[in-house]
Amino acid sequence: MARKPIVNPIRDMVIEARKIKDKKIYPFNIGDPNKFDFDTPKFLKDALIEAIKQKSGHYSDSEGDSELIEAIMKREREKNDAHIAKEDVLVTQGISEGLFFLFASSISSKKDEVLLPEPSYAPYIGIIKFFGGNIKTYKLDENKEWEPDLDSLRKSITKNTKFIVIINPNNPTGAVYHKSILKQIVDIAGEFKVPIVSDEIYDELIFENTFYSGIASLARDVPSVILNGFSKSYLIPGWRLGYMYFQDPLGKLDSLKATIHSLARNRLCASTPIMKACSIAFKEKSHIPEINKKLKERADYAFKRFNEMNRLNSVKPKGAFYIFPRVDIKDRWSNDKEFCLDVLRNTGIIFPYGSGFGQKYGKNHFRSIILPPIDVMQEAFDKLEEFMDKN
Repeated sequence: MARKPIVNPIRDMVIEARKIKDKKIYPFNIGDPNKFDFDTPKFLKDALIEAIKQKSGHYSDSEGDSELIEAIMKREREKNDAHIAKEDVLVTQGISEGLFFLFASSISSKKDEVLLPEPSYAPYIGIIKFFGGNIKTYKLDENKEWEPDLDSLRKSITKNTKFIVIINPNNPTGAVYHKSILKQIVDIAGEFKVPIVSDEIYDELIFENTFYSGIASLARDVPSVILNGFSKSYLIPGWRLGYMYFQDPLGKLDSLKATIHSLARNRLCASTPIMKACSIAFKEKSHIPEINKKLKERADYAFKRFNEMNRLNSVKPKGAFYIFPRVDIKDRWSNDKEFCLDVLRNTGIIFPYGSGFGQKYGKNHFRSIILPPIDVMQEAFDKLEEFMDKN
């Protein structure tokens, strides 16, 4: 019997948008900066050209190019005080492949539970369900800038909990968690002896003068799997390069790590030229302040516009590419998906519906990127405001 398709509100809304022939389409759905006025830094383009010139079309080691792994280790040790060795690092074809490896290797029955933040990045939900796992969620509190609700987290842990997942900076809310909150999550994980999975792909994209803490610096005695990559901070989403590493001083995740590495061997390797090029990425960060300056300006603008519109309100993002407004659907739409489809058909704006990021705390919301230039955002949001005024 074939498995059921994975639902993804971010990409699935594009299928609906293709049906619209009489309107300009505004893609506010996918966190791809290169679709707008961002571009891959020249030093990385040059590095890729050079890698291709140096006859790099061969297979690499399944774990990843050795020079790149050394660069990842150096970066994580310096930025997050990670205690890792070379065998703890695996290069992946984006974080998405890391998620497939992780859940394919750890979910064996419907009893296996993964504790996700809610709202949560939609592919976590789809991939866990695809492998037959059970999803439990803990609340991100909209009234506290989408910080994790620790009571909700504690109450959601059971004897079947395989992992506690943290996404920080957060997709879809744009929240950046306080260090004290993260430390308390680590303490709870240690108390219940549950490993942590920490998604840190946006860890360079932080504004609002917010301090960021990587989980490796806090979870010394709690087994942790950290996911990160190059797509966002280095403006290469289409290059598909990420990594995962295990900080696990007592070896409690050795069996899981061995299974994941066996999957990596069976898919052969990530792209050799791209790994060669990205081995120099961490040496250059001069482009990141400009990215964050743009994102802060656009986050401020999106926050202001959404909160001025009829039926909408939102929390100002502190990092990443997203804002997650609430919509009052009462007496007009049956649910947030219907709302997003109505917006799409009347304005041409593609917004992923909030319940796709979680049925409880994601519902009655939608996600919007903050990547387009302000003139593009103004054009789209003027149409949205006109639509909301009629509803």
